[in-house]
Amino acid sequence: MSNYYIACDLGVDSGRVMMGTLHKEKLAMSEIRRFRNVPMQEKNSLHWNIPQLYQDILAGLTEVGRYDEPAHSISCSSWAADYLLFEQDGTLVTPVFHHDDARSEEGRDEILSKIDWQTIYAETGVQKIPARTLFQLGAEKGRRLKQVSQLLPIGDGFNFLLSGVPGIELSMASTTQLYNPTTKGWSEVLMKAAKLPPHLLPEIVAAGTKLGPLRPDVAKEAKLEDAQVVASCSHGIAAALAGLPINAGEPWAFLWSGRQAIMGTQLAEPIINDVSREWNFSNEIGYRGSVRISKLTAGRRILDECRLFWKEHDKEVDNDLLMHLAISAEPFESLIDPTDPRFSAPGNIIEKIQAFCKETNQFVPRKPGPIARCVMESMALHYRKTFDELQYLTGRELTRLFILGDSTNSLMNTFIANALQIPVVVASPDATAIGNVIIQAIALGHIDTIEHAREIVRNSIKMDTIAPHAAVWNAAYQRLSGLFLNEPPRQPVPAAAEA
Repeated sequence: MSNYYIACDLGVDSGRVMMGTLHKEKLAMSEIRRFRNVPMQEKNSLHWNIPQLYQDILAGLTEVGRYDEPAHSISCSSWAADYLLFEQDGTLVTPVFHHDDARSEEGRDEILSKIDWQTIYAETGVQKIPARTLFQLGAEKGRRLKQVSQLLPIGDGFNFLLSGVPGIELSMASTTQLYNPTTKGWSEVLMKAAKLPPHLLPEIVAAGTKLGPLRPDVAKEAKLEDAQVVASCSHGIAAALAGLPINAGEPWAFLWSGRQAIMGTQLAEPIINDVSREWNFSNEIGYRGSVRISKLTAGRRILDECRLFWKEHDKEVDNDLLMHLAISAEPFESLIDPTDPRFSAPGNIIEKIQAFCKETNQFVPRKPGPIARCVMESMALHYRKTFDELQYLTGRELTRLFILGDSTNSLMNTFIANALQIPVVVASPDATAIGNVIIQAIALGHIDTIEHAREIVRNSIKMDTIAPHAAVWNAAYQRLSGLFLNEPPRQPVPAAAEA
C-alpha cells in the first residue's frame, strides 16, 4: 500500500505543488504543478498577488485529484517575514506588502524609536534586517490593524485558507522577531512596544499538528475528500533541514544558496549573547524544537547582475560557457568583499568589481571568465569566514556542509568545499518538499520517528558529495583576511549541545 502527501512549496520567485509517495520504506517526489510568483508594483508600493497564488495552489490540488489516488494530507511551506491579515469572517485584507517595499525600512525606524536593538535581540535572538515581520508591522497604520482579526505568515496563511483553522507553526513564529526562544512564547515586551493588539497573533502550534480536514468546497472541487491539512514546518528552510539524511551526533552545517545565502547549523538551545548580536546571527526554531543558528549573507546576486549586464550589453554568455571560462581563468587573481555596500547599491556591477580591485591594488579583471571566477572565489572564501564564526559561536568543529536551495552551480559548490576544507553534500532541489512530506507522514503515524524518516530519505534520494582538495585555498583565505576581512577569534567557546 502506498501513502500520498501533498506539499505546497512557496518561494519568493516561484511555487510548486509536489506529491510525495511513501511505498515500502521508499519515498518518491513528483512535481505536479510549478508556477511563478510575481510581485505587483502599484505606484510606489510592492505587493504580493495572493489571490493568484491561491488559484495556482487550487489548480495543483485539482491536478492531484485527477490521479484518483487518496491523498492523505496537505501542508504549505513558504518564505519568512511577510504576512497575511484576515478579518473576523476570514476575508483577506489587501494589499499584502512585499518585504522589499520601502515601508519595511520606515517600519524598522519606527520600532527602533520605541525600543532599542539590544533589547529586541535579547528578546528574540534574531538577526536585524528591515524585512522582519516586527519591523514591517511598525509601518502598519493603526486603523488597518484595528479592522483585522489575526495575522498569519504566508505558509500558515495558506494552511488557514485551505482548512479554515488558524495557527502559526513554531518554525515560522520564530522568524517574525516577535517570538522569545527562551520563554517559548510571544514576546510581551515587543508586543507592547509595537502597540500590537493582543489578539493579532494566534496560537503557536508545533510542526506536525493536524489542523483539520480540507475545506469542503476545496475538497469537492479537487476531489480530495479524505485529505486533511497539517502544519508541517511552515518555514521552508526549517522543513528542508528536517528532511536531511543527518547522522546522529554528526556536527554538520548548511548553506541555503540563493540571491542571498544563509549559513548555519542546528543546536538544542539558542545562543544569544553580545558576540552573536555583533556578528548578526539568528536563532530560529526547527523541527522538534531544535534551534537553527544562522546568518544571512551574500548569495549569487552579484553573479546574477554580472550576467544581466553582459546580456544587456550584447555580451551574453551561456552559463556552461561562462563556467568553462571561469575555470580556465587564473586562480585567486582578484578577490572582492561580496558584503561591501557598493555591491548592493544600483549601478554598473562590472565597474564596481573593477573599482574594488583597483582600490585594493589587485589585478583588474576585464573579461567574463576572470570576473566570474573572482566573484565565485570571493563568495566561497566569505563563506569560510562565516563558517569560522559559526564554529567559534557554537564551540563545535563542523565536519560536513549541506548545500540547499539553488545548488546547480557545480563549480561554485566545488569552490565552497575547497574553501571550507570539508565534504559538501548537494541536497535535493526538492529538500523543502521532502521535509514537508516526512513531517506529514510522522504526524499521520505512517513513519514512527524523525530518525526513521531520515533513513528513508537516505535510501531514497540521491545526493552528491564533493570532497575538498587544493589546500592552496587556505593561503587565499589568509590573503583575503589581510585585505578586508576581520577574521574571527580562534579561541573556542564551550561546545553547544547538539539538537
